[in-house]
Amino acid sequence: MMSKVQTPNKKMDKFVALVLAADRTANDPVANKSGAVCKAFTPICGVPMIIRVLDALEASGMIKAIILCGPPEPALSACPELEQRIERGYVTWISNLDSPSRSANKGLEHIEKDVPVFLTTADHALLTPEIVQYFLCESSKADSDVTVGLVEHENVIAAFPGTKRTVIRLRDGNFCSCNLFAFLNQRGRDLVPFWKRAEDLRKQPWRLVGAILGPIAILLYLLRISTLNQALNAVSSKVGARSRAVIMPNAHAGVDVDKAEDIALVESVLEETTRDKNRI
Repeated sequence: MMSKVQTPNKKMDKFVALVLAADRTANDPVANKSGAVCKAFTPICGVPMIIRVLDALEASGMIKAIILCGPPEPALSACPELEQRIERGYVTWISNLDSPSRSANKGLEHIEKDVPVFLTTADHALLTPEIVQYFLCESSKADSDVTVGLVEHENVIAAFPGTKRTVIRLRDGNFCSCNLFAFLNQRGRDLVPFWKRAEDLRKQPWRLVGAILGPIAILLYLLRISTLNQALNAVSSKVGARSRAVIMPNAHAGVDVDKAEDIALVESVLEETTRDKNRI
């Protein structure tokens, strides 16, 4: 079920959106499957993923500017619609660096320090204005410097039986990342160096816990003694920035196009959504 659209508070500052759009590797499986020059340009129901993301951001009413980090400049000509948006000033393009965290840090350097930032990725093909609104409204209400979007793993499995997602298993639940982050102030941006240390271990949560928080935390994690809040409080203590999770009610928020088989999954979801709208 789609989450209800939230009405942004009139006093709420609009966000600058930072979209990471570079491939992680030179031989990306999604780009190889689709034949696109890069993953971000993979067509989903005939529309490049990056255009779907940009449309969702613009339609949310909560974004005042969009910075696109990557793909490399020579690739831009393969997506004329994106080139047009850049030329018209709707999107600001900057070159990417050699990792998501380094690219994020570069993007943040282009944004004034007192401006709240919403970070997501170009492969979030199921991103909708409602998802953006929910996450940013909840983030703005949180007593936090940085927020991360999570969805309960059981909700993802219920909505998409058989799909495989990286799972963070804790005492009070199992969670999947949504590639949704809000840096609400300068302290929140201090989380990026933490991200640099963590990104190589993102598919191995227990090693990530150990590398960042130490051996005792590994034991707590493996025994499922830690709760989500305890884990986030530990991160907050380590980084010096208050970290909070926004639990997304919509399972779509937890599905990106990370693998070649994800193309068929997200296309089936979008086709079903279109059929449902046509019945109304």
